[in-house]
Amino acid sequence: MKYYLCKFIPPRADFLATMSADEQAWMKQHGAYLNELLAQELIVAHGPVLDPAGGYGVSLFQIADDQDIATLTSADPIIKNRVGHYEHHPMLHLKFRG
Repeated sequence: MKYYLCKFIPPRADFLATMSADEQAWMKQHGAYLNELLAQELIVAHGPVLDPAGGYGVSLFQIADDQDIATLTSADPIIKNRVGHYEHHPMLHLKFRG
């Protein structure tokens, strides 16, 4: 297994407060996409971080050795619509409740 902390970096610091109608629609699709990966047990947890310097999203992935994190995140609707980008940070392991 491989583990990643993935950080979704929006296109601007005030993105959550200033999203256009299109961006709002893409963010709903983004949430649905991440929920689907959660249901497939590829994501352990995900959610928005309300950082005063600018919000961003975090997701914790647990994927098979033959899976590619960039392929998974590039299929995210928010990325397909060229709104922001992901940072991928490998983790040595991931322990969680349950």
